[in-house]
Amino acid sequence: MYSFDDDEHRRQQYLTCSQGHTSSLILQTLEGGSICLVCLSNLISNPNSPTVHVSYALSQLSHAISQPIFLHTLLTCHPHFLVSPLVAAISSFDDEPLAKQTIDLVSQLCGYAECSVYGEFVARVSDRLCSGSLSWSRRQVYMLHCLGVLLDSQKNDPYTYIKDKDALYLNLITGLQLPSEEIQGEILFVIYKICVIHHAWLGDFSGDVLCGHSSKILHLSIEALLKTQRDDVRMNCIALLSVLARGGVFENAFEDNDEGDNFMETNEYIQEKTPLSLLFAEAIKAPLLSSDSEVQSATLDLIVLYLSCGGVSEKEVQVLVEENIADYVFEILRLSGCKKDSLVNSSLQVLDLLSVAEVAFKQRLAIGFTTLIPVLHYVAEFPFHPAQLQSLKLLSECVSNCPGIISTSNIEEISLVIKAMLKKQIDGDANMLPETFILVCSTLVALMKSPSSHETLIIAKSLEDISEYTITICLSYYGKNSSQMLHSLYLLNEAYEYSFEVRQLSSNDNGLRDCILDLCETKLLPWVSTNVNEIDEDIALGVLELFHSILDYTDFQPKEFVDVLVSSSWFSFSFGCLGLFPTEKMKCRVYYLLGSILDVILGVDSGQPIRDVALHLPSDPVDLLFLLGQKGSHNQEVFCCQSAVLLILYTSSLYDDRLADDRMVLASLEQYILLNNSEILSGIVKPLITEVVVNLYALYRGLAKITYQIPYSQDAENTLFHLVTEKQIEILSTRTHKTSLKWLFQQERICEYLSSQVLRWCRRCIIYGNQIVAFNDTETVKFKEIAELVAFGDSYAAKLVACLLRELLEENGHEDDIILLLNMIASVITLFPAASGQLCLNGISLAIQNVYHHHSSSGEIFNATCQLVFTVLQSVNSESLSDDEDWLAVAKELMHYLISTITETGCTQEALLVMGILCLILHHSLHQNLLEASKAILLNTQLIALVTKTIHDACLKGPALYDHDEATQTGECLIFCLMLNYFCLRSVHVVIPRIEDAQSLLNHENRNQQSLFYISIHCHDLCRLLHFGSNSVKLISSYCLLELFQRITEQKSREPDKVKVKHHIPSIISILQGLIFHSDIRVATNCASCISMVVDWEQEVETDIWYRLITEELVMNLAVSGRVSKSIMIHNKPAVDMAVIMLKQLEAPAWVSDVFDDSCVSGIIQNFSAGNITREMVILFRELIRSGRLNNSKHIACLNQLFQACRKRVYSEDVKDDEIEEKKVVVYPDELGKVYEVIINLIAPELSLNEGLLEEIEVFCETLMELE
Repeated sequence: MYSFDDDEHRRQQYLTCSQGHTSSLILQTLEGGSICLVCLSNLISNPNSPTVHVSYALSQLSHAISQPIFLHTLLTCHPHFLVSPLVAAISSFDDEPLAKQTIDLVSQLCGYAECSVYGEFVARVSDRLCSGSLSWSRRQVYMLHCLGVLLDSQKNDPYTYIKDKDALYLNLITGLQLPSEEIQGEILFVIYKICVIHHAWLGDFSGDVLCGHSSKILHLSIEALLKTQRDDVRMNCIALLSVLARGGVFENAFEDNDEGDNFMETNEYIQEKTPLSLLFAEAIKAPLLSSDSEVQSATLDLIVLYLSCGGVSEKEVQVLVEENIADYVFEILRLSGCKKDSLVNSSLQVLDLLSVAEVAFKQRLAIGFTTLIPVLHYVAEFPFHPAQLQSLKLLSECVSNCPGIISTSNIEEISLVIKAMLKKQIDGDANMLPETFILVCSTLVALMKSPSSHETLIIAKSLEDISEYTITICLSYYGKNSSQMLHSLYLLNEAYEYSFEVRQLSSNDNGLRDCILDLCETKLLPWVSTNVNEIDEDIALGVLELFHSILDYTDFQPKEFVDVLVSSSWFSFSFGCLGLFPTEKMKCRVYYLLGSILDVILGVDSGQPIRDVALHLPSDPVDLLFLLGQKGSHNQEVFCCQSAVLLILYTSSLYDDRLADDRMVLASLEQYILLNNSEILSGIVKPLITEVVVNLYALYRGLAKITYQIPYSQDAENTLFHLVTEKQIEILSTRTHKTSLKWLFQQERICEYLSSQVLRWCRRCIIYGNQIVAFNDTETVKFKEIAELVAFGDSYAAKLVACLLRELLEENGHEDDIILLLNMIASVITLFPAASGQLCLNGISLAIQNVYHHHSSSGEIFNATCQLVFTVLQSVNSESLSDDEDWLAVAKELMHYLISTITETGCTQEALLVMGILCLILHHSLHQNLLEASKAILLNTQLIALVTKTIHDACLKGPALYDHDEATQTGECLIFCLMLNYFCLRSVHVVIPRIEDAQSLLNHENRNQQSLFYISIHCHDLCRLLHFGSNSVKLISSYCLLELFQRITEQKSREPDKVKVKHHIPSIISILQGLIFHSDIRVATNCASCISMVVDWEQEVETDIWYRLITEELVMNLAVSGRVSKSIMIHNKPAVDMAVIMLKQLEAPAWVSDVFDDSCVSGIIQNFSAGNITREMVILFRELIRSGRLNNSKHIACLNQLFQACRKRVYSEDVKDDEIEEKKVVVYPDELGKVYEVIINLIAPELSLNEGLLEEIEVFCETLMELE
């Protein structure tokens, strides 16, 4: 059946174009039009076709290809139809836009079509280039560009589609020799892409992809790079050269300089005459100066490849340096400002590779040095930055090779950057490669060796932190990167030496030196001691070398560091190292270090015997002891080794670092003494070694006595004592172990010898107080050790010292020796007060009596003796003062001196010191000791007259007396007379009972006609002194008056009818009331206590207005919330006493009830706590209850609760006080102010706030129970 659809089908089937081409080659577009492929082909491949038409046709085709149906039909039915026309179109027209349009269309088709289409395009284009049918023209450029575009797409392996590769390369080589930069650029890109694609498909860069034309292309590429002015051409050229470098072309070119072809003999001649390295250097200069950073970066990468290839020798590198390539790179770094990381990395890589040519590069590096510092700043900010290594290496090389080129500011800047890098690793913000850490250490060492580093202290300050950081890092990561430790130790070594070089800028600045010593003490020493079994020998040697360098420095001997070192069992550690690392190198290092330790401890060159025989000494301590059992005179080597062994044993023993069993050491020492005693006596053995033998033997004998009994040789002991006395060995001239010293002073057989040694020791030292302030030798027995022997009483030291003083006096010893010994004894007591008791038990009083008797004419001896006596009496327990007759003689001598001196010259410092001694003698009489000496003082009529006259003269001054304080001679004399009077008042009733006459001291009218039986002062004179005197006079007068009133009270209680005080009360009370608020609370409290006693005598108060004012002020202070504190309570103690006086009256005034009403009492109780309640306040509350003014049960309950908490607090504080060991402080009386301080502390001791508090609380509770 016929239909319309069949007609339409047949119509389309026979549809043709205007040229009658078959319909199968006509493709329909989406818009309804059609494209005849034949017509299109003819149009675009005809060179005579108008370019407008061709361009339009190509645009329509491009548009149609974007339509899926059209594209599908074209690729399915006619995939290769347009390949040839399009290739022809590229080579037929000179129109650049048209060529670009065609190439874009080719690229579009290759992107959609299958690989065969792409391959055919590559083949046809390469054939056109290979055929040479076209001369080098614009069309050829388009063809090259098209091939480049095709190769750039890298679809499959386009290299296989090129049929005549050799012809292609020859044609391209010819094109490279043309002057056209555009053609050269396209050719370079094509060759570059061919190489890259081929290598990519092969998987490596081996093989010659250029069919034997590599060398020619290499030279032509370099020439092109040299001549071109275009950055795009440079980029293509650099890219090709980079590929050639990776493929080994440069390396081959260096190996075979004759390779080439026959093209262009002129160029070939030039190439032969110009070395490749020089040609390359000239070619890369322009790209390095390009304004395009990508060109610069690519050029730098090319240089890296060039320098990294195997064929480049130092000579070729030197050519680049001499051609100023390094300068160009430094300029790139300077201008870039470190803004592009790739430029920084590549630049530093290039410089690092150029540094192979050391001589030539050194000058360039010096010029560009300042450029590297900002680079270091930049790379230091990033963890693990690849350029950190190169930047540090370059800086280190420059500083090492050209130390004079770097300035102080440069060094400061670099050190601060490195410090920041290390700080980041310490803080955990960024880690550092081990190689970088090593370079950091090397760079810092180079900086320290630069002359400019010695011109500022800032670098030393940075090095303090850097040293700590480096050691901390090494110790933290030792298990992972142990190699860093050696470089860190080297850095510390150099930094320690540098610390002395910069001290010339500031002699007081020892920060770096002390920092390194502290690092060695607190970090390195504990670490190496703990981990010695885990570290390598090199590390152990490095630590030992560092310590040795520190000790070997001539300008400074770090004694504190050596003490820390040897106190950490360093000798045992050293022999442990010898056991772990049994090498000659370790043995030398250990023994040399031990020798240096001895130099510091014992004096210069003391360790030389060890250094002399270091290689001959065994590594085992037991073997060292074996050497002592030999007779040294038979073998010089053994003799020298024995000295070294003894020094090692001696020094280690000083720090309780014993190297072998005590029995073995003692036995070896005995053998040495018995076998070598003749050598010692004849002087062959050096004095130092002899002293060491004595000290060692005494030590191990003393240890045997302390711990357990060790058998010993009596012959060896006798021999030793004979050697000691015969040779007069100065055992106190060198450091001695406490145990050794104690054992020697326990030997009665050598006491006479020890006495002479003590005297020699005193001559060697200048003793002041309890300090040795000067030495004649480097090291000696410490003063504290001698003092301990005297004080502890388990040796003959105290007896020896006392006997020595007596011997010097009996034998008319030299005055200087006597003074030295007196000062030494006084200083011993000052340091150990217990020594005074031991000295007194061993007859020091007799020696003191002899000094006063035989040498009183010597002012210096007299003064030193007085200072000693004062020191003894202030520190000794009274029970130890049994020699009353000797002290009586001493007291008489002192009084005689005192009276004569004051009579002739007035109150001198020595006279006042004697007064202080008399006060101390009277003080000891209170404990029933020195009674006869005290009686002599009390009853000395001349002394009584002296005191009476001094007091009378002072009273006559009236108000002017206030100006005579302790700073004036009159004031000093008055103060010491008052102190003497105070102790007389306290002593008289013990020494001479019933001699007191209170009435005579109170009788104002007839006191001038009365003579005093003992040293004392009338009551009214004391009141005058209390009223007119200075603060110090007021203080002591108040204590004297208080003591006098206590004596009167006691006498009045015994004989009430004998003592009449009624008519003396008003004047006394007025004086006392005026001082109740004195600034010195002690004066105010004493006055309040005196008022209280006076009121108790009379049992009434004449006028109560003054007491009411005091009481009202007190209640106001106590009742106001928040005002009660410990200081307030101390200040109000006198006022509390006044209030208690009123409450104790049988008939209390009516105002007392008004003042202490219920509200006020409630406020007072609420303001108190367990922490601020005092004894006086408890008494006040007790009197309030007793008088019936505190009867509120609530208030009483609050007080009971308060007192219970107070008991708990006092008990807990007492427990804490018991845990704190009280040490008696003895003052050395070299100044009068110190004498006053000691006496006033006896008169007015500091009392605890808890003193008597618990007792008064118990009395309060008992009173409360009685009232209930």
